[in-house]
Amino acid sequence: MLILSIPLLALLNLTVGSVAIPVKEVFNILFGGDTSNDVWTNIVMMTRLPQTMTAIACGAGLAVAGLEMQTVFHNPLAGPSVLGISSAASLGVAFVVLLSGTLGGGIMTQFGFFGNTALTLAAIIGALSVMAIIVYLSQRVQGNVTLLIVGVMIGYIASAIIGVLKYFSTEEDIRAYVIWGLGSFARVTGGQVYVFVGLMTVLLPLSMLLAKPLNMLLLGEQYALNLGLNIRKTRLMIISSAGILTAIVTAYCGPIMFLGLAVPHICRGLFKKSDHRILLPSTLFCGASLALLCNLIARLPGFEGALPINSVTALIGAPVALWVLLKRKR
Repeated sequence: MLILSIPLLALLNLTVGSVAIPVKEVFNILFGGDTSNDVWTNIVMMTRLPQTMTAIACGAGLAVAGLEMQTVFHNPLAGPSVLGISSAASLGVAFVVLLSGTLGGGIMTQFGFFGNTALTLAAIIGALSVMAIIVYLSQRVQGNVTLLIVGVMIGYIASAIIGVLKYFSTEEDIRAYVIWGLGSFARVTGGQVYVFVGLMTVLLPLSMLLAKPLNMLLLGEQYALNLGLNIRKTRLMIISSAGILTAIVTAYCGPIMFLGLAVPHICRGLFKKSDHRILLPSTLFCGASLALLCNLIARLPGFEGALPINSVTALIGAPVALWVLLKRKR
């Protein structure tokens, strides 16, 4: 059902919106058939198709990263942003957006929506810089709790620097930064969408290879050691996998909240399993499906433009997660 829900929701994302497009016309546009309306072609190919592809890749990537983090830290509240990687990406964007207004008189706000390419590069540099620090520390810190605290502290430091930058920035740049922080699947356009989806297509199958060591970590580190697992090497691989997925998603889509935290719990409740050979693929499909659903609701007819995707993910996903958890407890 999860697998079948993805093409169904993807089709709804292509047809439903402020401009309703018949399903037959969508198929003609996608597969090169005759279409009666060039405007519909532009809407589907230039806006809705990239948005749909981005939602699938983003939801799948964050959900898998969240599951990996919850397992390696043995913490049900751990999510993709727990190591401060999302905060570091936000800090990189803050330097580009907020500092440019202070030094250049609002130069970034004059380039349409303040230059997506510059923002993407800044977010990747910020996220990967912190990722390198976390990987370095993971080789020298024994306990997971210490590493978790380091990630939280990095998040606080990034938030403090962003606050200072906001204080000295122009109102237009602050507004642009706040809009970026709301997250969006529509920001990835043109050739960027193929780069983003291509990266996720390579990284997600590689994450599936971690199912066996993740299962061994569930038994506890002492049992895993007795079974011959190299704890330090395994922790490095899992943290690197989750960190890179989070860094790429945040760079292209902004800090998308909730999906990485809740989707693993939803899958555990649905399948009543702890086996990562089942949880990893099901989490991938569930994350993609939930992201498509949230994107569809954010663009429903009647809304002027689109709702912030972070608001929709929490409002739609939180009740579902609560229902699954309560049902599982009963």
